[in-house]
Amino acid sequence: MEYVLSKPSIFLSKFIKHYWTFDSCIPSGQTHIQRIVPSGLLELIFYLGDKPVSVSDSKSINEKTVITGHLGEFYDIQVTGQLSLFSIIFKPHGLSAFFDIPLNSFYDRNVSLRDIIKHEADELETRLIEAGSFSERKSIIESYLFRRLKNNDNRNNFARIDHSINLITQSKGGINIDSLASEACLSRKQFERQFLSYAGISPKKFLKTIRFQNAIDIKSKDNSVSLMDLTHLCGYYDQSHMINDFQKLTGMTPRQYFKESEPFSDYFQ
Repeated sequence: MEYVLSKPSIFLSKFIKHYWTFDSCIPSGQTHIQRIVPSGLLELIFYLGDKPVSVSDSKSINEKTVITGHLGEFYDIQVTGQLSLFSIIFKPHGLSAFFDIPLNSFYDRNVSLRDIIKHEADELETRLIEAGSFSERKSIIESYLFRRLKNNDNRNNFARIDHSINLITQSKGGINIDSLASEACLSRKQFERQFLSYAGISPKKFLKTIRFQNAIDIKSKDNSVSLMDLTHLCGYYDQSHMINDFQKLTGMTPRQYFKESEPFSDYFQ
């Protein structure tokens, strides 16, 4: 099993969190079930070997190259055979700088890249499969994304949403929507509409995801933190509020989740 991660170039770091690659072989006749939970990030995945199968029909993975939008809930994938992938992890709103499509069309879905840029997707897939190393694949993707960024002029409100995302990250989901709208110099309805278009998720749902990511980040750094303390540290109204959010986002209560999973925040780490 091989896992490699790399940061983007400085110019693209405003939009991309990192690139990563993973290679693993599941023994013949065996299956691995992986639970995917909302991370607050968007992902473009190139499956270079066997692709996994989603246990949920609504999250089907029908192509070798898919964009995973913001998730509203968990889902499971079934992995068999030779899994090899190259992935771009975008910041919450980063994908909007490269595709002139409202990102809410990707919400809670795995969308084939071919549905957006058919011929370019075919060429990218071929080049990445033929590339001999992770660094070569990264170079191919960076060159492609740089060209798309230069050709994309529909980013008038990107800076405004970028500022809002930064405020949400700094507060770890502990800021309200009215304050975000005020900072953006928009009415609440205008702000919610622009956030949904540029980030691909409503502010309310995104704040829920970031609170959850903050909770698992805190727990990953100090496993002794009690659930009661975690409730207050992460801005939940009470334990019932935290339990309801965890069940929606992970399919488990916080106690079950931290018992069965090694906590790790994709968003904060």
